[in-house]
Amino acid sequence: MSFAALDLHKRIVEAVILDHEGNILRRDRFPATREALTEFARKHLSAETLLAVEATTNTWAVVELLEPYVAEVIVSNPMRTRAIAFAKIKTDKVDALVLAQLLRADYLPRVWYPDPETQTMRRHSTSRAVLVADRTRIKNRIHSILHHRLIPNPSGDLFSKTNLGWLAKLKLDDDGRESLERYLRLLTQIEEELEACTDKIAAHAYQHPGVKLLMTIPGVDFCVAETVLAVLGDFTRFPDGDHAASYLGLVPSTRQSGEHCYHGRITKQGSGHARWMLVQAAQHAANNPGPLGVFFRRLAKKKNRNVAVVATARKMVTIAWLMLKNNEPYRYSISRATDAKLSRLRIRATGKKQKGGFPKGSQRPEAYATGKATRAVRSIDAVYEKEGIPPLGPQSPGEKKMLAAKDLTAFATEVRTSKRVPRKSRAKRHQD
Repeated sequence: MSFAALDLHKRIVEAVILDHEGNILRRDRFPATREALTEFARKHLSAETLLAVEATTNTWAVVELLEPYVAEVIVSNPMRTRAIAFAKIKTDKVDALVLAQLLRADYLPRVWYPDPETQTMRRHSTSRAVLVADRTRIKNRIHSILHHRLIPNPSGDLFSKTNLGWLAKLKLDDDGRESLERYLRLLTQIEEELEACTDKIAAHAYQHPGVKLLMTIPGVDFCVAETVLAVLGDFTRFPDGDHAASYLGLVPSTRQSGEHCYHGRITKQGSGHARWMLVQAAQHAANNPGPLGVFFRRLAKKKNRNVAVVATARKMVTIAWLMLKNNEPYRYSISRATDAKLSRLRIRATGKKQKGGFPKGSQRPEAYATGKATRAVRSIDAVYEKEGIPPLGPQSPGEKKMLAAKDLTAFATEVRTSKRVPRKSRAKRHQD
């Protein structure tokens, strides 16, 4: 058995091969192209070779290319490898040799190898995140144009339809007008690309049962659910939800020595984009009447809002892991909000709207023909059945105890009960 390691860069690859005793059999340096990698593999690798590479931008393309030539390709976690093999002298040759020696000693920290579907989901999520960042950058530049000229922003969103018309008619100097029109054109193009990318994610999300499950959590839309699933991949590789939260960097850092133990800020390991989206989703828990809202408000009162938001994001990950494990949706979703959220996904992915009105053979409501407008609110069980989501299981004794302790028993009963409520007038909805 031989042990090979590649130190990958954008243009260059540094390679080293060791025998089972740690002696260097070969060193090589060649371009990071498919042709050069294939030639190196054909000449110097075999079915009795273990190959190690570090996770970087082009890692998975290299892994896919070289897998047929070796016994196994091990992808190393660069952060953990650096912690193990820190050295004052760092060169490409040293890095490749360290990888090979750790591989030979079976002490190389590995990363999980995502399946093709997970890789596709990650690419789509990353593409959308890049487009959102570009849109934000362009909007900030437009704000800057107005700020430099001491022009106050109009009320409301500067990029609403009304205010975009105001920007088009705004009197500016020649340079300002030229820059503003350039950025508005770029903004229009980016938003078109963002819509196309989001439509593609929605089409996949509608067919993915895990996305619909996670969307039942308050504040989680299909983009958040898709990103979390893309980052976690095979959730069964985590023994529990706490390990999944740790993988996303949402757990406190710990420094312990002797009798002293210090818990500091979150570790921020893993995907920063997924962590940011979860934190944004957790903001919606502030006014949620269910257990997540109670947890958020209790912690915000005890600590502060930022701590409560991050802690709620961590709790959402642990809940999501249990939901995926048990193939069961969230129990305490607000039925109207969840129904609207799932309907938006269905319409965006398929363009199909469900017919409203009273089903044939059903009894008319008491308010019919009385002049009092009402609307039906489905129970959460009916919403899940309509959207093809697995049904809720029975409550456990511990769950009933938790609901009673937090005074949520009535709420849990209400969300599982269909009812009719007064329909608000258009003026009242606008005021709300």
